[in-house]
Amino acid sequence: MGEVVDSSAFIQSTEHRPKPTSTLEAEGIPLIDLSALNSSNSDAIASLVAEIGDACEKWGFFQVINHGVPLECREKIESVSRKFFGQSMEDKSRVRRDELNPMGYYDGEHTKNVRDWKEVFDFVVEVPTVIPASPEPGDKELTMLHNQWPEFPPNFRDACEEYTRETEKLSYKLLELISLSLGLPESRFNNFFKDQTSFLRLNYYPRCPIPHLALGVGHHKDAGGLTVLAQDDVGGLEVKRKTDGEWIRVKPTPDAYIVNVGDIIQVWSNDKYESVEHRVTVNSERDRFSIPFFFNPAHYTVLEPVAELVNEENPAKYKAFNWGKFVSARNLSNFKKLHVENIQIYHFRKSE
Repeated sequence: MGEVVDSSAFIQSTEHRPKPTSTLEAEGIPLIDLSALNSSNSDAIASLVAEIGDACEKWGFFQVINHGVPLECREKIESVSRKFFGQSMEDKSRVRRDELNPMGYYDGEHTKNVRDWKEVFDFVVEVPTVIPASPEPGDKELTMLHNQWPEFPPNFRDACEEYTRETEKLSYKLLELISLSLGLPESRFNNFFKDQTSFLRLNYYPRCPIPHLALGVGHHKDAGGLTVLAQDDVGGLEVKRKTDGEWIRVKPTPDAYIVNVGDIIQVWSNDKYESVEHRVTVNSERDRFSIPFFFNPAHYTVLEPVAELVNEENPAKYKAFNWGKFVSARNLSNFKKLHVENIQIYHFRKSE
């Protein structure tokens, strides 16, 4: 990747390596048509809400088509992403991120303490985005995240910002459908995203000489609210099937988005919907590009199961915790190899 690297940093422990046999293609991951959103047919919308709820419960993942994001807008961001990552390491490093500003280019991310075979470029949706300066509970200091935009390609920033506006609209629609599927009012969760900490990532997975030993992204769950992913035709995303723990490859569907619920929705739904493990395999023949939009609430959001879903028979399974502090603790591991497991939502689980 760019410079010559020691490949041993990328080698997964035996149990996490991709299997040499072809992974099961995910016929199972639901493909959901959102065109009912443009109709006034209440039966069609009720049916869509039920489909979304079923997918969230059984898989934690689904794909959407007829989602309203213009294809041209997606093609533009895919084009500038390829051009940006195609530059020399020296050029990309002009917008390299660091611990003070985690936005920009980076090529040394770790998942579960193993280095990922990928390069990324991150930018926030709200400018500036406000987050806690540290994960320490008593520290009230806040820090502001600013985007770093490269000079090349010249239309990079415009393409990114236009795409983000469209994906954000889709994310709100999906959030409302998920809320309805839980039996809650459509806009129950919307206010949490007023000062959102959402960000968009451009991923580049170069061809890898050791695809049987390394992963583009190791097995993990997404910490935020929703992830809305565009992947190219190379594919590589694998989801852990809840019924048997098998890794299922998500087959690329042209112009579809892959959506998964994150830890926040697992907490809000009091475990009705689960944030599911996934990973990305690499390819020895082709580069792969993908674009996840991480839809996340304001840093001051206190996360706990929503009151309407909690009762005597179904008590709250989580203690309340602060989203900003949680995510700033998790982000430490992106820069250094930690010798402990990163913080997870189960650390806030109430004992039975």
